[in-house]
Amino acid sequence: MKQTIEQKNLLVKFSEMGLHPHIMEGLDAMRFETPTPVQEQAIPRILNGESILASAQTGTGKTAAFLLPVLSQIEADPKPGIQCLIVVPTRELALQIDQNLQGLSYFTGVSSMPIYGGGDGTSFDQEKKAIQTGVDVLIATPGRLNSHFNLGYVNTDNVRFFILDEADRMLDMGFIADITRFREKLPKKLQTLMFSATMPQKIRDLARQIMENPSEINIAISKPAENILQVAYSVYDHQKVALVGELLKGKDLNSVIVFCSTRKAVGVLERKLSKQGLSCAAISSDLDQDEREQIMLDFRNRKITVLVATDLVSRGIDIANIELVINYDIPNDAEDYVHRIGRTARADTDGMAITLISPDEQHKFRRIEQLIEKEVRKLPLPEGFEPGPEYRAEGGKPRNKSRHKSGKPRNKFQKGKRKPGNNRNRQTNKPQQG
Repeated sequence: MKQTIEQKNLLVKFSEMGLHPHIMEGLDAMRFETPTPVQEQAIPRILNGESILASAQTGTGKTAAFLLPVLSQIEADPKPGIQCLIVVPTRELALQIDQNLQGLSYFTGVSSMPIYGGGDGTSFDQEKKAIQTGVDVLIATPGRLNSHFNLGYVNTDNVRFFILDEADRMLDMGFIADITRFREKLPKKLQTLMFSATMPQKIRDLARQIMENPSEINIAISKPAENILQVAYSVYDHQKVALVGELLKGKDLNSVIVFCSTRKAVGVLERKLSKQGLSCAAISSDLDQDEREQIMLDFRNRKITVLVATDLVSRGIDIANIELVINYDIPNDAEDYVHRIGRTARADTDGMAITLISPDEQHKFRRIEQLIEKEVRKLPLPEGFEPGPEYRAEGGKPRNKSRHKSGKPRNKFQKGKRKPGNNRNRQTNKPQQG
């Protein structure tokens, strides 16, 4: 115990970091005393005028890591017009950053405006007015920001900070050309802060294009919390819908997220679960902003029990007391698995994550197990389900002569298949590579 106390006393405190007194008032009101590792590394460097290339996942405190020092400098030396431009991939993240900013800047005179697509003409006019009158911090999605830039009234002469949050996700969504275009419209001399959950080569290539000698910060991806019970089922694709229904039927659950990899899968699953009598809603980029906000509000207020979603809500959304996360599809990026199941077991609560693994997804799940350095327990399918495919932990897709990968019985004399009769026509039984 003595060693723990001594170590705790060595921790840096926000009060020692040189933040503006008005920022400290906000931190004190929220009872924030000790920075997270990414905040401890980023805040002094940003206050020192350095550009930052940081690898830090959601949940590490990265939003405050860039907001606190930027707000501190704006409050200490206010200038007219837009002083900080923050570009993010989604509307939800823009709104969340703005909410965090309002809390941290409560005792300052700093103003902000989130701008994003999906609204009506009234919201666009409000955004235009804020831009023209000189909001201090502009938080924007690329598409909406392009719309305002194209109309010619965005004055960027006084922009001092250019921040890219979840840069890897923006590149995955095809916004790299927009980002370089935005940088060209800004003053040559400014601080650029780039935060990314992962650090692939394409992020480093982008950094070389828009940044000069950035300081690098690497916060290793956190493993899933110990209080998340992780289990998985090896299933055929045609069994997934029925299995999700079985897992949710009759359970005393108030808040569940089911993650799918495509918008189409989200819509199909939501309709089928709703037909089973589950309180269910779907959220994806197909919906307009008002619809998405209403669904998220209903989900937070427990009017909706099951939220079927794409990875749109796996990052940047903080919802308390989610009891269960189901991975209907396995994400292509192993780190997205950590983001997904990290929606549960927050604030020292317990949670559960269930993953459905089809034969074609086994190689993806093996990468996840390697990343989290843990073998996730595979459960047998519930009573009444036909057996699922063999899970092959060592590699390759499972070999099952009696079934297609879809799970339907195989007829060896199907139309379009050669009948075995000689060596030239005989099909091989080599397992396909994952």
